[in-house]
Amino acid sequence: MEQLLKHIGAYQALSDDARDALQSCLHEVVRAKQQYLVTEGKVCRHLYFLQQGALRGYYNVGEKSFTYWFAFENDFVTSFHSFITQQPAVENIQLLEGSVLWAISKEQLTGLMRQHHPIESLVRTIYEKYYIRLEERFVNAQFKTATERYQDLLQQNPHIIERVPLGYIASYLGISQETLSRIRKPI
Repeated sequence: MEQLLKHIGAYQALSDDARDALQSCLHEVVRAKQQYLVTEGKVCRHLYFLQQGALRGYYNVGEKSFTYWFAFENDFVTSFHSFITQQPAVENIQLLEGSVLWAISKEQLTGLMRQHHPIESLVRTIYEKYYIRLEERFVNAQFKTATERYQDLLQQNPHIIERVPLGYIASYLGISQETLSRIRKPI
């Protein structure tokens, strides 16, 4: 939990009361590789902080799955639409590695935001960072070639290549695994 509190401190200073209240609402979640945090059709009731491990978010469309994000240490993760609206999720969040997370329920987080303004500011920052990642992802998909998307991935997140299977990376880039192999060859 110390890692989480240190990470939060980089974004938002919390009073001792707010920090204690937050700590009392968090619980540790330990999951094995290939397990799920969220599955489509079920309401996502928790926001998670990923202390250790790797995850992917993906959609199923027919017989195919489409990976649209990865998360690693010090990321906040959830099915944001489902968590905020309390509607069933349309996505899946799967562990790519054994992982340790800290979870807080929607109800507890809402209560903390009402009682402690700095926690409300912290949550707004988390949502803003998610929105920025989503917009960057949209821009990349619309205006960059597959090669440019792969080169951006290598520059901005080289650890993904080491920790994520190539099939998921190809899906994330919106290309086939064969195309990814062709792009990687000269690089």
